Amino acid sequence: MHYLLFYEKVPDYASKEGPFQSEHKQHVLSAIARGDVVLAGSLADPADGSAMLIFKTDSSDLPTNFAKADPYVIHGIVNHWYARAWHTL
Repeated sequence: MHYLLFYEKVPDYASKEGPFQSEHKQHVLSAIARGDVVLAGSLADPADGSAMLIFKTDSSDLPTNFAKADPYVIHGIVNHWYARAWHTL
């Protein structure tokens, strides 16, 4: 089973995320290295500050804890996030 973590950034995210970009990227790369995150990235067309991460897990705890510890969430770059179960084959 997988979970999808959806992020929505604040409207002026481009002017605010710079100081936290490296720390956020390391947070994501560490989760990938552990095997928690399968894929992650910003959504395009339109580039509106939305992003999605795919977690390989049977519980919402992993994506929830990831989001709560993400520098983008902590510092208000991401103003709304939610995790949803994705029943995969």
